Amino acid sequence: MGNAFTRRATSPALSSRRQPEHSGAMRALAGNSHQSSTRSVRNPLPLTLRQLIVLVSLLGLALAPLAHAASPIPHAARGLLLDAALNGHAIVAVGERGAIVRSVDSGETWESLASPTHATLTGIAFANPTIGWVVGHDGVILYTRDGGETWTEQFHAEDRETVFLDVAAIDTARAIAIGAFGVCYTTRDSGRNWLRQHLSEEDNHLNRITHGHDSELFIAGERGTLLRLPAFNKPAERLASPHEASFYGLTPVSTDTLLAYGLRGHIYRSQDDGSSWQRVASPLPALFSNALRLKSGTIILSGQARAFLVSRDAGRTFRAWQPPLTTAVAELLEAPNGLLLAFGEAGVTRLEPPDNNSAPEAPAPLSP
Repeated sequence: MGNAFTRRATSPALSSRRQPEHSGAMRALAGNSHQSSTRSVRNPLPLTLRQLIVLVSLLGLALAPLAHAASPIPHAARGLLLDAALNGHAIVAVGERGAIVRSVDSGETWESLASPTHATLTGIAFANPTIGWVVGHDGVILYTRDGGETWTEQFHAEDRETVFLDVAAIDTARAIAIGAFGVCYTTRDSGRNWLRQHLSEEDNHLNRITHGHDSELFIAGERGTLLRLPAFNKPAERLASPHEASFYGLTPVSTDTLLAYGLRGHIYRSQDDGSSWQRVASPLPALFSNALRLKSGTIILSGQARAFLVSRDAGRTFRAWQPPLTTAVAELLEAPNGLLLAFGEAGVTRLEPPDNNSAPEAPAPLSP
C-alpha cells in the first residue's frame, strides 16, 4: 500500500475544520448515537468517508428514483452498507446498526448474520478465506474464524468516541485499523492484543487503507494526507501531496503507479510511487471514494450518487459511465461471476460491468 493518509469528511458542504453543516442528518442516517466530543475545535462526530458519500447524495438527490438491480435483492441486503470484502468463497458486507450480511452466490442471495454490536460498522478485511476483522464506531473491532459466518467482539477501545473507518488484514496474525483523528491500532497476535500506534504527529482523519505491492500499505486521509507504510512494522512515510483537500483513496494501479482521489472530482496520478503527481481530467466534479481495478484491467471510480468514471489506460484518462444506479456507493466489488456489486445507500446492487467495446470520451477540462 502506498502513503495515503488524510481522511477528513470534507466536501463542498463540509469544512475540514468546522462543525459540519449537516452532521445531524448524517448521524441519523448512520444510526449513530454519539454525543458531542470534548474536542471542541474538531467535528464532534467525524464522518466516515462512506457516510459522507451517502449524505452528499441525499442532500442533492433526495427525490431521485430508486436504483434498479439486475434482479430483486433480498431485504437483508437493502439497508445502508458501508464496506464489503470477498474471502474466496463468500462476500460479506457491513453497515449501519451493526448490520452484517453474507452471500455465497456472487450476490444473488443474501443472509443476515448475527452481530455482537449495534454500532455502525465501516470496514471489513479478510486475511484468508476464514480469518477476518470488522471495525466501526464506538471503537469496536469484530473477529471471525469461519469465513464470516459468525462474529465475536474482539476489542473495544476505552474511549467510546473512537471511530474506526477502515481495516487491513496483513495475514492471520497481523492487522491494522485506522480512523478518525488519526487513530491507529495494530495487532500481531491475531487480535489477542490491539496496541495504539502513532502514524503522524497530526490528528487528521485517516479514511482508507489499501494494500500495495509486496508488503506496502497506503493510507488516504484528511487535509491532503497521503501515507505509505513500506511494511507492517515500519514507520509511515508521508508522501508529497498534490492538493490540500481530503483524499478518500490511494490505490496502486501498477508497480510505482498510484491514483489518489477525493473531493470535487480531484484525481491525481503518480508514476514514481508518490514522489510527484499529475492532475487527471475528470468529466464529473463529484466526490470519489473508492477505486476498483477489474480483472480486465479497467479501473472504475465511484462514490457520490450518479458519479462513475471508467479508465482503460491505467488511469491516464477517464470517461463518465452511467449504470442504472442513482444512489451513493461506498464500496464496489467484482463478484466471482464477473458482475459488479455496488454497496451503499441502496444496500447492494448488482450491475453489469462497463461495455468494453464502448469508446472512451475525450478528457474533460480540469475541474477547479
